[in-house]
Amino acid sequence: MVTTRKAETGTAEPIIQTIADQDPVRWYNKPNLRYLYFLLFITCMGIELTSGFDSQMINALQIVPAWQTYFGDKPDGQFSGELKGIIAAAYSLGAILSLPFIGVVNDRFGRRWSIFGGSAIMVAGAIIQGFSVHVGMYVVARLLLGFGIPTCIVSGSSLIGELGYPKERAYLTCFFNVAFYLGQIVAAGICFGTNNIPGNMAWKIPSWLQLVPSMMQILFIFLVPESPRWLITKDRSEEAYEILAKYHAEGDRDSDFVKAEFAHIQTTIKLEMENSSQSYMDLIKTAGMRRRTLISAMLGLFTQWSGNTLISYYLNDILDMIGRTSSIFKQQINLGLSCWSLVCGVTIVLTCVRLKRVTAAYITTIGMLVIYVAWTIAMERSMDALDAGKRNNAAGIAVLFFIFAYKPAYQVFYNALTYTYLVEIWPYAERSRGIALSQFFSRGAGFATTFINPIGLDNIGWKFFIMYCVVLVFEVAFVYFFFAETSGRTLEELSFLFEDKDLAEAANEAAIKASDHAHVEVTSEKKV
Repeated sequence: MVTTRKAETGTAEPIIQTIADQDPVRWYNKPNLRYLYFLLFITCMGIELTSGFDSQMINALQIVPAWQTYFGDKPDGQFSGELKGIIAAAYSLGAILSLPFIGVVNDRFGRRWSIFGGSAIMVAGAIIQGFSVHVGMYVVARLLLGFGIPTCIVSGSSLIGELGYPKERAYLTCFFNVAFYLGQIVAAGICFGTNNIPGNMAWKIPSWLQLVPSMMQILFIFLVPESPRWLITKDRSEEAYEILAKYHAEGDRDSDFVKAEFAHIQTTIKLEMENSSQSYMDLIKTAGMRRRTLISAMLGLFTQWSGNTLISYYLNDILDMIGRTSSIFKQQINLGLSCWSLVCGVTIVLTCVRLKRVTAAYITTIGMLVIYVAWTIAMERSMDALDAGKRNNAAGIAVLFFIFAYKPAYQVFYNALTYTYLVEIWPYAERSRGIALSQFFSRGAGFATTFINPIGLDNIGWKFFIMYCVVLVFEVAFVYFFFAETSGRTLEELSFLFEDKDLAEAANEAAIKASDHAHVEVTSEKKV
């Protein structure tokens, strides 16, 4: 069978990656690099804390009686499916509205100012959210929170990939998404602790605390160096070289590795810019760009339309459907699920980064499909028993098991490797727009699913799960036909993945000429 994978013609020989992988000194024994990774953790990796906090907070607040009473549009603090949907979906809608500006802001102001601006907007949203006097004000606050998050995600994931030493880059970008689950744990713990506080402080305190991760980014982001790639595009090559020398060679300006890396980056960006107008039209200009665009769009959809939003936003409704109505039990499951997600996330990053990207995608899509089919059957048995006036405890336990089993299956690729893969398939010139495009489809799918989910659960119950089973079948097929392998190479070695191999080799030649040491290492590798 002939597939579109035949188009993978532009992968360069992994010269820079090979040299970096041979470096015997661990990152924690390099003071400058260690300091850089610490700053990236509290700034860029902390960005996804906000997303995790938000998804878990909305999930947990639906269990808090004071929140239900204050915002519910029905008697006794009950919500219509439409209102519950728009409250949850407002975050994604705000994100969609900001996406057209992300590429322009990133290219003009750089990664750091983009993160600062998005974080400032989210701080304003969190403050308004806590002071909301009616549901309309609450929805507007969530729109603001959503408006600020995409530029931070696009800039943060790019900055991590562009600053990280090639040997650890994949781990760094994988940990970017793991912070999502740390945010979930914090939100679940806070909401569990405030659950029984009398009055509106039970929901106001979690709402205000959502600003903490964004404040961390505002306070520390300018301690992080700017992206060397961005500096090169602004004719500030000397600054870019100094950053690479300081963090990739511990201040050694004469490092052969830094000379080769800098030449590789500079040549690759020059070749990219010659063929780029730095507009969204570039995303469909060539066959290679169209393939990247299709992969990014579908990956954005898949990360939100694989059934995960049911757990993230409507765990309360799912537990009600199987007869588990105790608010304490729900909060315990909620907190336990968040802790389990973090454990799975960290474990998967430390082990699955070594997997081929396509293999990891198969594990995720096929694993989720099997789990969702079994989960749908368990939901049907449990709900049928309740309709008959009895409880099927075995089916109820099975539902809980599949909810927990779903987490590691989803995380292998869609959590651990999503941003790693997006950063890898997009060349620098279009990276911010490519990731923004993925965010557009992700947020659009998130808006649709969070709005539709409660309506679907109300109207057709367990049958609603069948839709996700069908989507997951499509995901498996898409991975087979369109995903390309990207592991084991630097960003510049992947810049022309779907283009002419001559361009990739031209960048490699520049790196070899810049360093005799690089030439020796590559020659010895080829002789092995």
